[in-house]
Amino acid sequence: MKCEIQEFIEHLHNTRGTSRNTEVSYERDLKKLEQFLKQEGILEWHQVSAVLLNSYIMYLERKNFAASSISRSVASIRAFFQYLCQRECWRENPAEGLKAPKIEKKAPGILTVDEVDLLLSQPKENTAKGVRDRAMLELLYATGIRVSELIHLTLRDVNLKLGYLTCSQSERERVIPFGATAKTAVEAYMAWARVELLGENSSEWLFVNCSGKSMSRQGFWKILKGYAVSAGIQQDITPHTLRHSFAAHLVQNGADLKSVQEMMGHSDISTTQIYMNMNVNKIRDVYMKAHPRK
Repeated sequence: MKCEIQEFIEHLHNTRGTSRNTEVSYERDLKKLEQFLKQEGILEWHQVSAVLLNSYIMYLERKNFAASSISRSVASIRAFFQYLCQRECWRENPAEGLKAPKIEKKAPGILTVDEVDLLLSQPKENTAKGVRDRAMLELLYATGIRVSELIHLTLRDVNLKLGYLTCSQSERERVIPFGATAKTAVEAYMAWARVELLGENSSEWLFVNCSGKSMSRQGFWKILKGYAVSAGIQQDITPHTLRHSFAAHLVQNGADLKSVQEMMGHSDISTTQIYMNMNVNKIRDVYMKAHPRK
């Protein structure tokens, strides 16, 4: 069963040009399914029925997996069995009627502009680490890219002269501009801090850790959490908080949804629509507090 999973991942890479992150997610989801099926005595994919797949989804729910994780697993399973059906010429697809649980869309946590300013002012600019951290935070807020995309930026991906970066980690490559503040922060980092962190090492990655190696998601998360604490920010901050804040602040200041969608890399504009809804709710709150005849 492992062979078919690996062949499917290679198929995705060769025919769809999927990113490594996407491929890892598909592989992880399908290996979990494979483990479940083996426990049920199923050793071949053609033995799988619609009833078994539904039982697996119920098993994930009983194990208290998040609805978003289960939904992603359903998408992986559907894609995999569609591939098997085409390759093996199966008449029936057992995953055809498989349904994902409804995901309740919650408003993402965002920072106010003042909180962002406070957070971004925390790194000490008299140390190489502080200059690097300031550059990472400024670039993250200036572009709204994902943390996985930030830590995988190479020197070739950033054009400081024209003020834009090319983000190719996701399935849709996109070019995103950034302003003078982020540009100044990255230039300061490139001028001396990166050289000091690298020492005698060399690296294609834009941002490196204190050992001169590429940054990790966990490493960045610890950095962000530390600065949030020192800034006295009460709400729980995740690496996605600056991405959400970037989008919400753009919409609040009049940016059109289509442009924000392109910069965020959303395939569906309905995903971007949540930031417009947040803006409407904010306006309503202001109205209810201020209008004399509310």
